Amino acid sequence: MSTVAAPTAAAGQTPAAPLDELMLAMDVVDTLRHEEGVALRELEQDGRDDNLKQRLRSIYESQGLEVSDRILDEGIRALRESRFTYTPTPPSFKRTLAGLWIRRGTIAKALALVVLLVVGWASWSVWQDQRAEQAQITAARELTETLPRQIQAAAEAALSEAQSDDARERVEQLRTDATAALSRSDAEAARVSVAALNRLTEALRETYVLRVVSREGEQSGVYRIPDVNTGARNYYLIVEAVKPDGSAISMPITNEENNRTEVVSKWGVRVPKATYDAVARDKMDDGIIQNNVLAEKRRGSLEPSYRVSVSGGAITKW
Repeated sequence: MSTVAAPTAAAGQTPAAPLDELMLAMDVVDTLRHEEGVALRELEQDGRDDNLKQRLRSIYESQGLEVSDRILDEGIRALRESRFTYTPTPPSFKRTLAGLWIRRGTIAKALALVVLLVVGWASWSVWQDQRAEQAQITAARELTETLPRQIQAAAEAALSEAQSDDARERVEQLRTDATAALSRSDAEAARVSVAALNRLTEALRETYVLRVVSREGEQSGVYRIPDVNTGARNYYLIVEAVKPDGSAISMPITNEENNRTEVVSKWGVRVPKATYDAVARDKMDDGIIQNNVLAEKRRGSLEPSYRVSVSGGAITKW
């Protein structure tokens, strides 16, 4: 309940200003509204103003305030006339415009955020379109310019190293594969062929010898009894690939017993029994294999050239 103290005019002093009386009347109306149930019943009955004034006076006196009859009458009359009561303006176009003007700051911020989001989305879309367009240009250039040059350069480098017919045939086959990939716009397949040509060039440049292993504690040869023919034996010499500087090379070797390819530094080469026995005799003389070079891989060739008769096939475990 809202209350406003009424200043008491002392003898010889100037009476309270009209504004103070107006404020007191407003306070009376406010008090009546808070006592809405009582006020409505009293107002609906003629001649009950005295009861209502008495009730209001009791309320103010309980707060230590003294309010004149004139102020109480003015408050009751104001309540009847609905004074000091806010009545909303009915909806209209002007009211809508006024509301928008009052909230112009909030609306401006919201519009700025919307504009920012729209501009950001538009910029991102343009950037995405530009990226896609640039990717298409790059892909087209790769198919028409970059990859053809790479294929040509890789094939020429490999051919310059090839010293055997099978090596040259391999180069031409990879070049044909790469060109076919370009014709069907398969850039990935073309890149794979270029990489294969580059690996082939490195392989053609490589030189090494296949040397029979002859070290203490290591086997130089083994034989195996095939499961399908227990009356036969397969003979293998254990070899390693050694570069001119003496370092060993690990190579991919397919094991003929399980058809699995493994990268190993030592493996067994299948040879006829006569070759196997000759190496065995060489080692039994003094524990050293004098003729330990089984084959030589020359620059420009794909495969090593064997100095002895071999049966083909290899094993990676024994």
